[in-house]
Amino acid sequence: MEFWHLIGRGVEKRDIVMNDHDRLRFVHNLYAFNDRNATPNHILNARRQEHSARERLVDIHAFCLMQNHYHLLVSERREKGISLFMQKINMGYTKYFNERYERSGALWQGKYRKVLIKRDAHFLYIPFYIHLNPLDYMTPEWRKGGVKDVRKALKSLLAYRWSSHLDYFGIRNFRSLIRTDVLGPILGARRHYENKILEIIRDPELAHGSEALEYLN
Repeated sequence: MEFWHLIGRGVEKRDIVMNDHDRLRFVHNLYAFNDRNATPNHILNARRQEHSARERLVDIHAFCLMQNHYHLLVSERREKGISLFMQKINMGYTKYFNERYERSGALWQGKYRKVLIKRDAHFLYIPFYIHLNPLDYMTPEWRKGGVKDVRKALKSLLAYRWSSHLDYFGIRNFRSLIRTDVLGPILGARRHYENKILEIIRDPELAHGSEALEYLN
């Protein structure tokens, strides 16, 4: 199984979500568009509709939606599954966003980034770095391993629902969207998972590794 880190950023680093309605729509699209079949409009517009016989293109193992970009950690379920999935996600969300905010033109900054995770060390840490992204809003010093009030940092992560962090922490959030059986044993139970987060945001060397895995700077 190969793991890929996928990153999409708004054109000129513009915001891609304006409110929780947009965030929920983007997360819902991650589920609805993860299908080899065409996605009917009623799946996107109706709150309670089941799409039978779904054929997933990828497995999403971790994700984080930020104000102007997103991170996905995926593995491919079928040939060219990633390219089709990302095409559907980026085009579908652009259509929604442009219609909602009466704009036109590109929403994304070029093609999404697609990075194969080759090293075990990267694989072990990248889910944590993906989940730690929201700390940029509250405690940006985490990227230098300089967080002093670690409990406040943990609390702020628990308050941010637009990632897979809560599901791995043991709090059901977007469980139907992600596959946790692969990373779950690696990230460990809640206490181990939490301790690893504390280790990263306290250690300048480990925290600095986040920049190497961002591929954004």
